[in-house]
Amino acid sequence: MRSPAATADSRLSLWRHVRDFAVPPSMIKTATARRLAGDWAGACSAAHVDVDVDLRALARSHGAELAAAVRADLRHLAPDLLRWHMPRVAPDGLLRPGLTVSLAAYEAAGMYLVVRTPPGWAAGGQRMSIALWRRDGPRGHHPHPRPDRRYRLDLHRHLWDARRTGELRGRAGRSWTKGYAVARWPAEARILLRSRGQDGGSVVVRLEGRRHLHLDVLPCSLSTVERQAPVLPYASTWALPDLELLRRGLIAVDRLHPLVASALAPGDPPAGGPRAPDPPGAPRLVECRGAVHRIALVGGTLAPLDHDPAEVRREELLAALTGTPVPCLQAIDEAHRHPANLADVRARLDHGDTGGALATVEGLIGAAAVLRDGALRDELETAARRRVAYGLFRAGLGDPPPGIALPGPRPPAGRRAHPRHATYC
Repeated sequence: MRSPAATADSRLSLWRHVRDFAVPPSMIKTATARRLAGDWAGACSAAHVDVDVDLRALARSHGAELAAAVRADLRHLAPDLLRWHMPRVAPDGLLRPGLTVSLAAYEAAGMYLVVRTPPGWAAGGQRMSIALWRRDGPRGHHPHPRPDRRYRLDLHRHLWDARRTGELRGRAGRSWTKGYAVARWPAEARILLRSRGQDGGSVVVRLEGRRHLHLDVLPCSLSTVERQAPVLPYASTWALPDLELLRRGLIAVDRLHPLVASALAPGDPPAGGPRAPDPPGAPRLVECRGAVHRIALVGGTLAPLDHDPAEVRREELLAALTGTPVPCLQAIDEAHRHPANLADVRARLDHGDTGGALATVEGLIGAAAVLRDGALRDELETAARRRVAYGLFRAGLGDPPPGIALPGPRPPAGRRAHPRHATYC
């Protein structure tokens, strides 16, 4: 059995990986600029969030008042911040698949603003969608269209609403054993109970290993006792991982989302977001025939700098005839097929940062390079097939087509499609 310290370290390692790759700085910058300009739909597009809300149709069917309330929430939605705080699963920190999360409740209309993640087979690109869910509405083709009572953010607007981010520090929670925000549980339980019209009662806290804890909040009336105890949302159960990452020195303030950084460390310099792909650097050095040679980008392709063109043509012909070329050409071939930073490229592709992945590849082998057979090309082709799968899901075509690989390692036969333990901020 893993110790609590080992579990906590594993959770922080996962979140550090998420902070590095899941919400790239280019996404934050573009989504923020569009949101501040009043273009909420453009902000969602920049954050890879599809919008399935028709405000004009909503006004015709349910009235201008409801449409205005939904429009106000969408205008203040920070979709990049929402992505930053969405629930994720081990081992790669990908979005929890097949989930419907409530963002806002419009009780009079029996309607919720929700964000959805696709099922695992269509999770390539890590896109999300915003929609309205009605209690009496059609089911649709999403596997779990009803808002999940454990994963709800309508009581945690500070995790997605730009108007409420100032509350983030106070509600972030102090990390205890395994990352639980135990000290915040009573206050969060009261918020949950008040949303149900209750002054007190009992809530259920779901822990790891299918364990449950019942938390009583006084005062408690008879009518409260008779009602089924609600589940404390995971956003209330877990402490914000960014606080622990900062405390342990695993992340710098300027690598946080700017809205998170301004709430957690208001006196520090403005945050710039997670790291961007490294720009092309100086020529790389290769030991070649007793000398140190250089390879670098020339005219959009990776080329040897210390071999004349005639020699390079001879060595390429030798390689085509199954011979062994000089080490400089071997290093170039290795960069095309299995580069040293393949893990970073794969992580960016898994988290939907196709632009960042391509920028990394271009910085490595050049924008004009023709990909050769190998692990790098396989990763790029797999990412393309996953995007096709997402398109099929959006079109309502059901099950995954043959040959579509799921992001991350496949679970063993007989296991659940995602881990029972899901870390959540």
